[in-house]
Amino acid sequence: MIPPTIVASRNELNTALLAWRKADKSIGFVPTMGALHAGHISLIHEAVGTCDVVVVSIFINPTQFNKAEDLAQYPKTLEADLLLLNNFTDVIIFVPEVSEIYQNNVEPSKIDFDSICERLEGKFRPGHFDGVAQVVEILFNIVQPQKAFFGQKDYQQVLVVKQLVKVLELPIEIIACPTKREFNGLAMSSRNLLLNEQEINAAEIIWKTLCFVQENKDKYSINELQKLATAFFNEGGLSLEYLEIVNAADLSPVKDWVQDCVCCIAAFCGKVRLIDNLVLN
Repeated sequence: MIPPTIVASRNELNTALLAWRKADKSIGFVPTMGALHAGHISLIHEAVGTCDVVVVSIFINPTQFNKAEDLAQYPKTLEADLLLLNNFTDVIIFVPEVSEIYQNNVEPSKIDFDSICERLEGKFRPGHFDGVAQVVEILFNIVQPQKAFFGQKDYQQVLVVKQLVKVLELPIEIIACPTKREFNGLAMSSRNLLLNEQEINAAEIIWKTLCFVQENKDKYSINELQKLATAFFNEGGLSLEYLEIVNAADLSPVKDWVQDCVCCIAAFCGKVRLIDNLVLN
């Protein structure tokens, strides 16, 4: 068993992976922006259980933040992150600088995302998914994994990455893993570190609302339930940005329950923006 290896450059990563590639071993990839929590760890466990070696990247990507203050505010806990990963074996930790990723000012590929990027997060965070797609493409080209693991909390991001892989014809399987939750149902997120205890308790209204939608989907039309769920959410103390029930495949609007649907929520808890979703069964 090989203990964790920490590398900071493309060349170091290639060297660390060389023996695995020569032996035709499978490479898994878990991209993160650090501030690791149990949700990230579950992704790594899934990757380690599926692949021969796993690359975990820790890189706060500046191009996916559409507000400079959000980038400045994002939690940075590299020392704690490395400590958390210390017990993993057959794992390589890739911790590049911005200049190492964006060599020669790499321009993002022009990719047709079939309007997926224009809805929900794309509507309220213009340019966000351009940055996501840009860095994911670069990281995929650097790591060249067979499988990449993403959390389902970022449901729209998973769809974007799957479309990226499809359009670019990359030989990578995208595996979406279930959302890990706090004791009160709040989806685990690096941004939760910015919440105080009172705000964490208040934020449980997000999960309660998603459960309300699930429990009532057979009683109301989509339009009616969306209105009822919004009223239910507004009984809490958060500021709702959007609550939408959409097609689970492409996030397009739906009028009836024929298609598989997902309920997506974005809201502010104080100054912290939180997102969550639930695929409706």
